[in-house]
Amino acid sequence: MQNQQRAGLDKQRADVAAMFDGVAKRYDLFNTVLSLGQVYRWRRAAVAAVAPRPGQRILDLAAGTGTSSAALAEHGAFVVASDISLGMLQQGRLQQPDLDFVAGDALSLPFPDDTFDAVTISYGLRNVEDTRAALTEMLRVTRPGGRVVIAEFSTPTWSPFRHVYNNYLVAALPRIAKLSSNPVAYGYLAESILSWPDQRGLADLLGEAGWTDVEWQDHAGGIVALHRGWKAE
Repeated sequence: MQNQQRAGLDKQRADVAAMFDGVAKRYDLFNTVLSLGQVYRWRRAAVAAVAPRPGQRILDLAAGTGTSSAALAEHGAFVVASDISLGMLQQGRLQQPDLDFVAGDALSLPFPDDTFDAVTISYGLRNVEDTRAALTEMLRVTRPGGRVVIAEFSTPTWSPFRHVYNNYLVAALPRIAKLSSNPVAYGYLAESILSWPDQRGLADLLGEAGWTDVEWQDHAGGIVALHRGWKAE
């Protein structure tokens, strides 16, 4: 039987990387199943928030297999797909051979200051052990006047729906995850979502890290939130 790995809520980097190595081959399929197909709509919204243009340099962190990076590159931007999981990068190079994949740690990015017009991260910031430090590092590699876009699971805004959603995370998600190659990893998924800051909490962290004009937009009633901020010129 394949050795199953999961990270703890302390989110040690080696544990996170190993966990995603173990789910890389079926990662995109399970994202589609667990989101009931909504992942495509959320990805389009994230691309619209980034607003990529031809010639711009964009860093896509926690890029995984590169599906989000490819969607950005379709608009003519030069996109660097970066992830801490070597298994994800290996799978990404198979699925998206035209993309530039770079191994990278969100807490110590291998890029000079002021390199990118935009930095984005989809459903990966929650897996970094120090959120504020990661946001500060993203600011460092973004050019003045550039932007950050974060797509992340968040807190449903309507209380009755929030109760139903939390029950889904606790009860239904682990059952569905038994079909995956690493069910225990999806136990971590539920726990990490439930312990993540709400929309205002993440906006405050962005401001503390130095991002300005921070705003967010809820999707699916707040299951997902898109946050955007700017680096002062």
